[in-house]
Amino acid sequence: MTTNVNKFIDRIEKKIFPFSAIIGQDEMKLALILNVIDPKIGGVMIMGDRGTGKSTTIRALADLLPKIAIINGDIYNRSPEDLYTEENFIPNDTTITYIKVPMIELPLGATEDRVCGTLDIEKALFEGVKSFEPGLLAKANRGILYVDEVNLLDDHLVDILLDAAASGWNIVEREGISIRHPSNFVLVGSGNPEEGELRPQLLDRFGLHAEIRTVKDPTLRVKIVEERSLFEKDYKKYIQSYEESQEKIRQKIVKAQKNLFKITMNKNLQLKISELCSLLDIDGLRGDIVINRSAKALAAYEERDQVAIKDIKRVATLALRHRLKKDPLDSIDSGKRIEEIFEKVFN
Repeated sequence: MTTNVNKFIDRIEKKIFPFSAIIGQDEMKLALILNVIDPKIGGVMIMGDRGTGKSTTIRALADLLPKIAIINGDIYNRSPEDLYTEENFIPNDTTITYIKVPMIELPLGATEDRVCGTLDIEKALFEGVKSFEPGLLAKANRGILYVDEVNLLDDHLVDILLDAAASGWNIVEREGISIRHPSNFVLVGSGNPEEGELRPQLLDRFGLHAEIRTVKDPTLRVKIVEERSLFEKDYKKYIQSYEESQEKIRQKIVKAQKNLFKITMNKNLQLKISELCSLLDIDGLRGDIVINRSAKALAAYEERDQVAIKDIKRVATLALRHRLKKDPLDSIDSGKRIEEIFEKVFN
């Protein structure tokens, strides 16, 4: 009972809109949940109109997740289990504490040093001590790193983020001196397509791609405005009214994370996934891998032990839409071509 009360107090203090209260945008919410269940999916790129709740949804998901155990005072948010695998990083104080899942936002004008961290060269040369000032990649370890307007970010920085997200490590090298630290995080990028797209080579490295559009249905628009008004009028009461539905999603995610390794997929379905990617002329094997991982994560979330065709159908467009784009001047497919080929392969 005390734990639930503390969770409730945390959410009230932060005044964050509940994830379960967000209306519509199912594609974005699904992509985020799947990445939280299996971070190896490779993050998600969210493209859509301004004012469609991209930032609100991402903050709401981070707030929804249960607290994680870390070594008290550890700048990398490492878990106690890491003591057995990273002996060089063991701090003197090994007290365990619990924190909210880190939600780090990368500002558009961030420099490489701000992202990766900096080494004090003078101290290293004259005192023989590695003095490291951690950057955003260190703070994001075991959390979510959110980059708004990622399509306006320097390509070099996007490369750094994607490399760290894929490898789980950040390496900083200056003047022959290097340090590396764990950097496991879910990379979430968002942007407005009117302001430009990422290059196809960078887009391909995002696991999933979600498209969101402004809600056109007048009834839904009124509902969204009403919900937001209720939240702003008495946010404590509003958050409390959604705590039960929040807890339900939270427990489903936790259970899915624990059971993910148990999920199986029929060999025939694996062959059909590869046939789908081949017919769509998808470069490389990232598409195949992401669909396999995403389908298993979805099956785990829906509390099943085997992947079904409906799981593959729900994640196929998310995993392949941005991989159809081969020329920077091409627009990203809405998903119709993927659906047509999917029906042909899986019929």
